[in-house]
Amino acid sequence: MLDTLLNIPPGKLLITYVALTAIIAVRYFMISGLFYWLLWGRRQDKVHAIKLMEGTPRPGMVAQEIRWSLISSFIYAAPAAVVLEMWQLGDTAIYNDLDAYPLWYLPVSIGIYLFLHDTYFYWTHRLMHLKKLFPVMHRVHHLSRPPTPWAAFSFHPWESVLGAVFLPALALFIPIHVGGILFILTLMTLAAVFNHSGYEIFPKWWLRGLPGRHLITAAHHDLHHKHFDCNYALYFRFWDKLMGTDIMESEYDFLRPEKVAREAA
Repeated sequence: MLDTLLNIPPGKLLITYVALTAIIAVRYFMISGLFYWLLWGRRQDKVHAIKLMEGTPRPGMVAQEIRWSLISSFIYAAPAAVVLEMWQLGDTAIYNDLDAYPLWYLPVSIGIYLFLHDTYFYWTHRLMHLKKLFPVMHRVHHLSRPPTPWAAFSFHPWESVLGAVFLPALALFIPIHVGGILFILTLMTLAAVFNHSGYEIFPKWWLRGLPGRHLITAAHHDLHHKHFDCNYALYFRFWDKLMGTDIMESEYDFLRPEKVAREAA
């Protein structure tokens, strides 16, 4: 593996790095910009979603979110560029031949990656909330109150580094199809934007049903920006429930049993 790193031409690595930075930044602007306009940029009577927190971002907050997110784009691209070059030299666990593994392994590998990523995110997120680490790593992200879609990658550089290395490291050891990697990266971006949208875009039946009881949406993550000491995970409510840091149904009228019963009557 070290030999492969040393064999990567520096010029080629630089080109890959610049290209990935541009792709990450453009993707961020397209998705975050679209959802910001849909939810925050139009008249409220045209927005068919549940606003989760009172108020609007303070002046200059959106510009600050965009600035930190662009810095994060440069950081996230670095380990990704290295792994991409290593893959082209055949020294990662990423494969592009569907016959290399049984077809059933493709969704299984995606599930493994998502669970491990969620586990890593939960515990590093809790770590960053420790008194000594919060000001130097995570405070930047919590300046977004209420969060907007532009806050999806609004991190201090140290937090970005912590988040950027895990998935590329997994790709060195756990086999996954290149399509699975693209799916996970897309899902991660969408989850980050949706969870920071400041509005719940999923219908109430979804939140009350099986998906909402186990998957994270904006309603769940918004409470983290409100209370700071709960709802740390990224995709699933598993770790929060297991560790006693999950709150959701008790915080929203439309999810309380008595409210649901009245609506059904």
